[in-house]
Amino acid sequence: MEAVLVLEDGKVFRGKSFGANGERYGEVVFNTSMTGYQEVLTDPSYKGQIVAMTYPLIGNYGVNKEDAESRGIFLEGFVVKEYSSVASSWRSQKTLGDYLLENNILGIEGIDTRELTLHIRKAGAMKAVLSTQDLEEKSLVKKAKDSPGLAGIDLVKEVTSNRKYVWGKALKNKYKVIVIDCGVKYNILAKLLENKCQVTVVPAKTSAAEILKINPDGILLSNGPGDPAAVSYVIETTKKLIGRVPIFGICLGHQMLGLALGGKAYKLKFGHHGANHPVKDLKTGRVSITVQNHSFCVDINSLNKKEIEMTHINLNDQTLEGMWHRKLPIFSVQFHPEASAGPHDAEYLFGEFIKMMERHA
Repeated sequence: MEAVLVLEDGKVFRGKSFGANGERYGEVVFNTSMTGYQEVLTDPSYKGQIVAMTYPLIGNYGVNKEDAESRGIFLEGFVVKEYSSVASSWRSQKTLGDYLLENNILGIEGIDTRELTLHIRKAGAMKAVLSTQDLEEKSLVKKAKDSPGLAGIDLVKEVTSNRKYVWGKALKNKYKVIVIDCGVKYNILAKLLENKCQVTVVPAKTSAAEILKINPDGILLSNGPGDPAAVSYVIETTKKLIGRVPIFGICLGHQMLGLALGGKAYKLKFGHHGANHPVKDLKTGRVSITVQNHSFCVDINSLNKKEIEMTHINLNDQTLEGMWHRKLPIFSVQFHPEASAGPHDAEYLFGEFIKMMERHA
């Protein structure tokens, strides 16, 4: 079936659909990962976005239950150069097309993803509509312009868990960690478990009083979608937890922590999405290749330098990638140290979290 991707500035890409049919809206971004499309699909941080993969052939190893990073697919649409309807892997349980269809997700193939990526890099990420129903360009441009976008929208409420739950069987593990679920990826929970933590996940609207009642050894502010400033209730909860218990923030968690510490966030031109972003650790000089997925960034100049120190920097555009508090047991990173699919360079940060809990037990 014919499908069309139309950007709010009038740029049009026509191709063929795979997966579900219909019409979806979102901000269109590109992801530079060469593998791990199932992890991309199931990352809740992509809520509100239409994702284009820069790698040309997608779907060739299928999908399986083990590689899902959450309970479902949260992105709005999926864009590829060439979709492989043949899944060749001993781990494959179904094709990518069937997976999208089951989850009612639209896919489009056959467009020039290089042209789309270059356009986004030049013009910036923008609102778009992906449709198999309405194929008329003027109508779709108006729909794209009228769609809500990401700025000022609370998308965390769309992806967070609606209940508290314990991850894994680890009652004898040493450290009790509360994960505030703003769209947490399963592999973050798995890495905490590997590091001998008891992991309890709580909904994003859980109050500081409820969290402290559990008497945790540490708090992890998870990744998630959209504009951190729109998730004011998590920022307020974080303010009440600062100085009470060690805190580790990842991705959106890093941004919300920055806002809770008095900083500001701004929207990047086209965001960081992929598994090949170089980040320098300013304490050691070591450069890690990292997995990233974010459209907003904390402005380091908006933070109190007497209290907050920058620990990591993005070598592509010099943006803030990590920070720690000079006096309190708090640190955070913009990238994903759980690193799946992709590099494992940043996994050491979970060990740093354990050391911080040990020092402040």
